[in-house]
Amino acid sequence: MFTKFDAVNQYLQQRTLFAPLIFKKPSLNLGMIVVIPAYDEPFLLLSLMNLSRCTLPLCDVEVIVVINNSEQSSQAIKDRNQETYLQALQWVKKNNKHRIKFHILYVPDLPSKSAGVGLARKIGMDEACWRFMKIRNKKGVIVCFDADSRCESNYLLALEEHFKSYPRTPACNIYFEHPLHGVEHEDEVYEAIVPYELHLRYYIQAQRLAGFPHAYHTVGSSMAVRVMAYQQQGGMNKRKAGEDFYFLHKFISLGQFSECLSTKVIPSPRPSHRVPFGTGRAVNEIVAASGTYETYHLSSFFDLKQLFDEVPALYKAEPDQYEGIVAQLPASIQEFLSQQDYVAKWQEIRAHTASRKAFVSRFYKWFNAFMLMKYVHFARDHYYSNVPVGEAAASLLSHLHACSFDNTQLSVLLNHYRALDQEPIAKNRLSGKRRVK
Repeated sequence: MFTKFDAVNQYLQQRTLFAPLIFKKPSLNLGMIVVIPAYDEPFLLLSLMNLSRCTLPLCDVEVIVVINNSEQSSQAIKDRNQETYLQALQWVKKNNKHRIKFHILYVPDLPSKSAGVGLARKIGMDEACWRFMKIRNKKGVIVCFDADSRCESNYLLALEEHFKSYPRTPACNIYFEHPLHGVEHEDEVYEAIVPYELHLRYYIQAQRLAGFPHAYHTVGSSMAVRVMAYQQQGGMNKRKAGEDFYFLHKFISLGQFSECLSTKVIPSPRPSHRVPFGTGRAVNEIVAASGTYETYHLSSFFDLKQLFDEVPALYKAEPDQYEGIVAQLPASIQEFLSQQDYVAKWQEIRAHTASRKAFVSRFYKWFNAFMLMKYVHFARDHYYSNVPVGEAAASLLSHLHACSFDNTQLSVLLNHYRALDQEPIAKNRLSGKRRVK
């Protein structure tokens, strides 16, 4: 009998790059697969050891590592990848267990045009789809991790419990904290990750202050998705950077997106020149700038809040009233909207919605996270210049708590923002209710 699951699996026939790469039969109890891309990762085994020590959930678990390189990678990188592959195979022989199994794939000489973290994640996540299809498990969970990350010992168990607690969620992000001290990196690296993580958390909290309903972290090592939702949304993209942002926002815009706050991923703070933006590149820049880092001015988000506050009222407004409504908004919003042909877009949204709720939902599919980022860049360039991250973060906290904060104590500010991000308000976000502490 032809089922919805069979229809979804047309994805595997049409959108994957490889036939199944793993031939060992999966356990009928397989419920979770962790996918790890690995490119020139000499300490991959440390991450595998970390996962092997996790408390196991009720379902069985697999870990798929995709060691990869471009056809244009240097011979030195190819040699190191080969060495890592052989080491990992030896480790797997000794450490595979009945209920958690590790698979090491080596996919060399990928096309230079698309080779990168996005493609490597796609190869591994598509392979996870093949594994779940073999046992016809349409409820399986695919988890993204990194070859230089660590996690808390309840990581696998917490993810299983999370998806059971939120049966309608298609995907989630996972709470993360970069290490702020250690012996793996120079002190300046640990010092540099503080302003960068502070920037990430400030940016999300500023969006939430503005009332943006799609304000979530999108960190590649800290996300998970149901196998059916993964295929329905076209799978992972092949971007060389920012693949996590583009991937997760496909699910965030669907609604019912959630946050797993009951465990913790510990991404690496290491510097890197591999990608044009992201953690590694930012750490390099901060080290070079002797610890200074700038972020978006809080005024941009106060301006956004005035727009978002008007969105429900737009449903009943007539098209000839749109310009009058926008004329009451801040100049940064007015000028930005004028560049987006907002009158025509709002008319289109209104014409295709039959309720206020539907109008608001469709509005935010238009004014999504990409549009919001486009706006803050526009506001930065034309209205509000970037400011030191400590200044911006302290200003937002002062607004939330009605008291002052020292903008020079970045680690103290970061701890405040970590606490904000750990608030157990996932249910409120899933139901569309929002609150600002």
